[in-house]
Amino acid sequence: MAAGVPAPSTPASVYIGCAGWSLPRPLWPQFGADGTHLQRYATRLRAVEINSSFYRPHQRTTYARWAASVPGDFRFSVKLPRSITHERRLHGCAALLDAFLAQVEGLGGRLGCLLVQLPPSLRFDADTAAAFTALLRARHGGAVALEPRHASWFTPQADALLHAAQIARVQADPVLHAGGSAPGGWPGLRYLRLHGAPQVYYSPYGAPALAAVAAQLQAARAAGAQAWCIFDNTALGHATGHALELQAALGVA
Repeated sequence: MAAGVPAPSTPASVYIGCAGWSLPRPLWPQFGADGTHLQRYATRLRAVEINSSFYRPHQRTTYARWAASVPGDFRFSVKLPRSITHERRLHGCAALLDAFLAQVEGLGGRLGCLLVQLPPSLRFDADTAAAFTALLRARHGGAVALEPRHASWFTPQADALLHAAQIARVQADPVLHAGGSAPGGWPGLRYLRLHGAPQVYYSPYGAPALAAVAAQLQAARAAGAQAWCIFDNTALGHATGHALELQAALGVA
């Protein structure tokens, strides 16, 4: 593990938030009235997933400014650039990874997790996966969640490789492949990404679905795992309300 980087094993905690920190206007009264959108978002929620890093780099100073604008217990999850996952497809990406990590270091202790989302066409290849996870782990010792979208990743062999690297396999909804309804990889981290179903990014989740998610997060916390739940059904603003409901159900301050 890289020197000075926190070990993957972290105290059990639950982080609930959204993909991005935009606030639907009807929910504005439930958040702080002053400050930037991020500062207002952080008055009620303690985690957020940054997806814009997938499309374009952000300066280290930008990350530092975001970190300075939120409370000390707030955590960011940051998605790896598509240049690494979709263009290089995990091959020959050391320089790209170094540049990305140098940027997100601006978050300091408020960097909670790295998210590696793979393209649907990227099959599991043991040699490629082993080389990439070794490359990443030589540079970063913090929490990492990987969201594969090809059926070949939902196998005992892939799970064993991720487990050895202390990388969690994301539990995503909608479920695309057999085995995807349960988490995989390293059990010390549980990372749920709820995109909305049946219409991705648009559909809301009903009370029974949110209750089931709450039970999963409670079980993960009881087992000593760090748990994340990120709502990505942001197109019609459902994500923010869901995050508040789930946070209340779990008694997360």
